[in-house]
Amino acid sequence: QVQLVESGGGLVQPGNSLRLSCAASGFPMDAYAFGWFRQAPGKEREGISCIAIHDYTTHYAESVEGRFTISRDNAKNTAYLQMNSLKPEDTAVYYCAAGRFTCRARTLSRGNYYDYWGRGTQVTVSS
Repeated sequence: QVQLVESGGGLVQPGNSLRLSCAASGFPMDAYAFGWFRQAPGKEREGISCIAIHDYTTHYAESVEGRFTISRDNAKNTAYLQMNSLKPEDTAVYYCAAGRFTCRARTLSRGNYYDYWGRGTQVTVSS
């Protein structure tokens, strides 16, 4: 059974950090690119980052560039999103996804490129 399970969300003050994890099972993680999306209340889903299958190339949306870092550990079947310098506008439900496509700046937000999705984890940035 294919599963992506996000964890690590929570309530954090502005300027602080969180690390999200995405545990993958039921498919060969090393054959898939991974991405992170987020959706805030009343807003469209936003693709924020992806990491490539083989060379681990990463791409980021402008809204998170320089603050967030995506990574993967195939041996642990887990992808990560390190989020630093968090802002109130980062408040959203964060989703990880996996797909067999080439991670590029122009593809990271293409939801239809991804085959598997997690259920999301809430991140709230507030003082």
